[in-house]
Amino acid sequence: MVQTALAFLALAASGTAAQAIQNPAFHPGPLFPQYSQVATVETARPLPDNAAFKVAFDIAERADPGALNRALVSATRFIDMHVENGVPEANIQLALVIHGGAVKDLTRTDVYEAGAGEPNANAELVAALLDYGVNIEVCGQSAAAQGVSANDLLPGVEMALSAMTAHALLQQDGYTLNPF
Repeated sequence: MVQTALAFLALAASGTAAQAIQNPAFHPGPLFPQYSQVATVETARPLPDNAAFKVAFDIAERADPGALNRALVSATRFIDMHVENGVPEANIQLALVIHGGAVKDLTRTDVYEAGAGEPNANAELVAALLDYGVNIEVCGQSAAAQGVSANDLLPGVEMALSAMTAHALLQQDGYTLNPF
């Protein structure tokens, strides 16, 4: 019994708990079922027929070694819950601005594994987000501080001058900042 509880706690701490623990109110999302869990919600304020989103996520917290970054998973959930509620995919544009320790979660598998001793669980998730059309930019200042070069990044991830610069440019392009 104690071993089972400890195994459960270890799984929950690993960052894969969202996939392993099934809450009956949630189900896999339509576009990212392997990552996203969404709930069907009746709202007092339904989404308008012309709903469109240009949203920037600010991601600084690094995942535990070998675990998925919860903020990257949140981006899939954002897409899935809106598509499931009738927002056309073409009306959802996301940008992820990565800085701080999270920069390491966007490094190539060989670079990540050399530093963390574990495979990069985020590589396939990042590829899926990029395939969907999500813009992913890494803060060049954070990358430099951590010894990460543009060549160390996963394919398709871009290097920005800084996270501050990326957010300022995204705001000029009409993106709003996701506060979560």
